Amino acid sequence: MKSVDLWMTPKRMLWASVVVACITIALKTLAWWVTDSVGLLSDAMESLVNLASAVFGLMMVTVAARPADDDHPYGHHKAEYFSSGFEGILILVAALGIIWVAVHRLFDPQPIEQLGWGLALSVGSSALNGVLAWWMFRAARQHRSLALEADARHLVTDVWTSAGVVVGIVLVSVSGWLWLDAVVAIAVALNILKEGWRLVWRSSQGLMDEALEPEVLVDVQKVLDGFAHQRGETEIIRFDHLNTRKAGQRRFVDVHMHMPASWTLGRAAALRASVEQALMSEVPGLRATIQLLPSDVEAHFDDAKDLK
Repeated sequence: MKSVDLWMTPKRMLWASVVVACITIALKTLAWWVTDSVGLLSDAMESLVNLASAVFGLMMVTVAARPADDDHPYGHHKAEYFSSGFEGILILVAALGIIWVAVHRLFDPQPIEQLGWGLALSVGSSALNGVLAWWMFRAARQHRSLALEADARHLVTDVWTSAGVVVGIVLVSVSGWLWLDAVVAIAVALNILKEGWRLVWRSSQGLMDEALEPEVLVDVQKVLDGFAHQRGETEIIRFDHLNTRKAGQRRFVDVHMHMPASWTLGRAAALRASVEQALMSEVPGLRATIQLLPSDVEAHFDDAKDLK
C-alpha cells in the first residue's frame, strides 16, 4: 500500500474536511457579504452543513472503529450509517432554509454588488471542496467507509451548487433580471433536497441489514462454486441458504455447507476453514459463518409455526 494511502484514514480525511469547511465558510460568507447575493448566501449555508456533517462523521467513525464488546458482539460498524443519515437530514434542513430566504428575495429582489470579488471567492472555495472530495472518494473506496463517501458526495453537491450560483449571478449581471438570483437559489435548494433524501434513504437501508452489492455477491458465489463438486453418489459438496448483509465497513455471509455424512468432524471443519479463508481473501472485510450439514439433510426456515 502506498504511503499516501496510509495517510488517508477515515479520521484524517474527516479532520481535513473540518478544516476545509471552516475555510470555505469564511470565503463564501465574505462573498455573500460583498455581493449581497442570496445565491451566495445559500452556498454559504450549505458550507455550514458541511462543517456539522464532518464533525459528526468524525465522531461516528471513531465509534465505528471500536472493537466488539459484550454489549455489541458484532462490533460498532453501523455507527457510520448514523453519520450518513445525520448529514442527509442536515442537508434537507439547509435546503428548506435556502428556499425560505430565496422566496422572500424573489418578491423583493436586490442588486448584486462587487461581482468580481464574489465570484472569485466562491470559485476558490469550490475548488478546495472539489479537490478534497476527490481524495475522500479515493479513501472511501479503500476503507469501504460510508461516512467518507457521504461527506464526499455532499462536497460534490456543494461544488455543483456553487457552479449554479455563479451561473445565476452572471445571468443577473448580463440580463439585469434581479429575480434570477432567487430563482437559481431555489433551484440549488431543490438539488440539495434530492441529495439529502438519497443519503437518508441509503442510511436507512444499511440499518435494515441490506444485502451485499451484486458485484460482491458474484465474487462470493464464485468462491463457493470453486468448492462445490460431486463425485459419484456419496462425495457431494454443495452450498445453499446463502444470506448476506452489510454493517458499515464490515460484510457478513451466512451459508450452509452440505457434505457426506460419513466424513469425520475434523475433515469437515478443515474444509469449512478453507472456504472461510477463501471468502475472506476474495472479499475484504468479510466475516463468514458456515453451518455444516450432511448432504441428505435440509434446513427449513420460515415455518408457519415459527412465525407465530
